[in-house]
Amino acid sequence: MSCTHQNHEFSVIVPVFNEAPLIRSFLQHLCERAPGAEIIVADGGSCDGTVDLATGFCDQLVRSEPNRAMQMNAGARAARGDVLWFVHVDAEVPQGCLDEIERIMDDPKVAGGYFRIRLPHGLVYRLTDSFAHYAGILLRIRCGDHGIFCRRTIFVDIGGFPEVPLMEDVEFLRRLRRCGRVKYSKRRILVSPRRYESVGSIRLTLAHGVIATLYIFRVPLSMLASIYKRMCCDRCSRHR
Repeated sequence: MSCTHQNHEFSVIVPVFNEAPLIRSFLQHLCERAPGAEIIVADGGSCDGTVDLATGFCDQLVRSEPNRAMQMNAGARAARGDVLWFVHVDAEVPQGCLDEIERIMDDPKVAGGYFRIRLPHGLVYRLTDSFAHYAGILLRIRCGDHGIFCRRTIFVDIGGFPEVPLMEDVEFLRRLRRCGRVKYSKRRILVSPRRYESVGSIRLTLAHGVIATLYIFRVPLSMLASIYKRMCCDRCSRHR
């Protein structure tokens, strides 16, 4: 299924862990929105039938320990494309997504990029995704929900995602910026509110703000992971 899209070949890497309710419909959606791209599912040891449901709906299925960074790195090692795109299973990618990535990556000075996100309707969600965007620009912080993409050569050069307990996507983008420009698309990835519904929208937004602030002040990632777990993870579906 790998295709040449003008100047680039794309590999889409989807880290999953016990995503049976979502995996097949998401992969069908991805095939429709990113036709011809190589699709790699990186499983972290699911025990709910996710692997069986994904079989036949992706080009490759790789396995690793249940850690998002390790899973994405395993998927990247298996990828054939020269542009890697990391997408979460609970997202809806925009129409023309590959054309948009192609447009951004046509600039040789660009190392990678990401999309803006859109949460469902509701005042708290509108404030949350707007805050995430502008605070992210100010603090130079982005999370994996934004659909990070980059050149494969640079991914290899910087050692992929750091296999840390939290903020692997933020750390990865910091490394990526040392190799070139990181641009964002105004096109939106629609993000599922399931974590907000599980934890509570205000509680989770507050937790993200606290973690981002402590990160800026260089609090160790192991401590941030412990704080995040106490604030959210007992009540949310995010895996580590």
